Amino acid sequence: MNENLLEEPVEEMSDDGIPTKFKDPETGEVRVDALLKSYKELEKKLSGVAKPPASADEYEVDCSHGMFEPDAELNAKLHAQGFTKEQVQTVYDAAAEKLIPLIASMAGEFQADREVERLVAEFGGVEQWEEISKQLLTYGRKNLPEDVLDGLASSYEGVMALYRMMKGKTPSLRLDAEGETGTDEKDLRAMMRDPKYWRDKDPSFIAKVTEGFEKLY
Repeated sequence: MNENLLEEPVEEMSDDGIPTKFKDPETGEVRVDALLKSYKELEKKLSGVAKPPASADEYEVDCSHGMFEPDAELNAKLHAQGFTKEQVQTVYDAAAEKLIPLIASMAGEFQADREVERLVAEFGGVEQWEEISKQLLTYGRKNLPEDVLDGLASSYEGVMALYRMMKGKTPSLRLDAEGETGTDEKDLRAMMRDPKYWRDKDPSFIAKVTEGFEKLY
């Protein structure tokens, strides 16, 4: 999901959906021990009593997805909790399915914060940036297709290209009379939908998209 730097708040609070019984009431941190205990009890109820292997070394964890490798320290902790081979595999599968996307999302938010900091520095301070960002939103919504604006607003380079457009250094993008744009622009929009642009914030890929718009318009 794109992070719109023009509307990025300084701080953002969100409900993570984790039950309060699994969170420390003082620090708000997730109580991993409570999660493991609850999971273990649930597994016993659903599948009956199962015995863990003789040692953690006997866990045969499948990490063929390639995102990470089995962790000996984690396996030792799971073994101490009495986890079976199937339970350990479930933990790793859940990590691949849930935690990796969460980490990627957090990394995206962190990157967005860093790029906002660059924009604040570029325009001389928080107040100046807040004013410029409002102007850019107004200009973009008036002159650009929504998906193009969203794409440009998701990176530092894109915002700077939008700023140059607003200042008249690059003509604005407008739909033609039939509501269609050229094939080249469609290709650039497709590139904006590529995860390398909106999720990974690949600098060279972003620069290629931005350069494409500037050359085209």
